Amino acid sequence: MGVLNITPDSFSDGGRFERIDQVLYAAEQMISDGADILDIGGESTRPGSAGVSVATELERVAPVIEALATRFDCPLSIDTSNAETINEACSQGVALINDVRALKRPGALAAAVNSASLICLMHMRGEPDTMDTLTDYDDVTSEVGAYLSNRADEVIAAGASAEQLLIDPGFGFAKTTTQNLIMLNQLHRFTELGYPLLVGMSRKRMIGEVTGQPVARRTPG
Repeated sequence: MGVLNITPDSFSDGGRFERIDQVLYAAEQMISDGADILDIGGESTRPGSAGVSVATELERVAPVIEALATRFDCPLSIDTSNAETINEACSQGVALINDVRALKRPGALAAAVNSASLICLMHMRGEPDTMDTLTDYDDVTSEVGAYLSNRADEVIAAGASAEQLLIDPGFGFAKTTTQNLIMLNQLHRFTELGYPLLVGMSRKRMIGEVTGQPVARRTPG
């Protein structure tokens, strides 16, 4: 998965993509490097970040989705929690709805279920500006797995098919580096839930704390 953050404040590439030609160039490089899907986000979810309006998010991502869909024969993913953005992205043929809030915002569940797109449900506690204070777990893998299993059941009950769903443990979202490493060592426990697994770790703080490298050199993961 190649990630295109169309934001001024994402932790690794914020502000890089102010023009469509910059996005297209980066996308072409990602596809050349082996990306099977391109993920587009218009709202930063880095620790401590503030949200943006739906209008701002749409202004950022809608023209990018259109340009990428026109230029490349590569599936697209929309990283959003908002129903309006889900509807717009799916109307443009986006293949995957990638939601860090697991469709908890008003209208998001209905919008996703009414689409033909795949759905990725991620685990997070709180919001990006509070999640670093919500890291108390007795057994992080068990608790995250239980949340994802229960949420998948709820989404299926709302009308999605099990075949539409992916799950994401949410590395770096309301987890300490130690907890992230525990989950990484126990990834098999998430695959046992029966859904394809999406894992996002590239450039995250846990990579920096393990390797001692700055953000620009944290591509492992």
